[in-house]
Amino acid sequence: MIIRVQPGLGVPIYLQIESQVKHAIAAGALKLDDALPSVRKLAAELRINPNTVARAYQNLERDGILRTVPGGGCYVSSQSPGLMKSEKLRRLRPMATQLAVEARQLRLARAELLQLLENSYDDLESR
Repeated sequence: MIIRVQPGLGVPIYLQIESQVKHAIAAGALKLDDALPSVRKLAAELRINPNTVARAYQNLERDGILRTVPGGGCYVSSQSPGLMKSEKLRRLRPMATQLAVEARQLRLARAELLQLLENSYDDLESR
């Protein structure tokens, strides 16, 4: 798994790491019980503070996406996040709003946007 961060992006680095780990799991690049790089190793590779990586890993563990074995590293969790539907929607709403704004600015029809989203979802399911 390759993680890349862009400090000038305007998105905190720990959120970039979280997003990329989630995407790797959804895309099948990371599977159940796969090990992630250690905090220090990933921090050294990305040339960032280890506390930033630790924060990302802690948030992912809190959400049930990763599990940490003391002294043994971080692994993709066997549990799926058991979030309430309202929490899932709360997390997705900003991304949905941003997608809708971008589509309107590009003058993309609602049906085309929905088709694009359905195709993306289908691609993930077929992997």
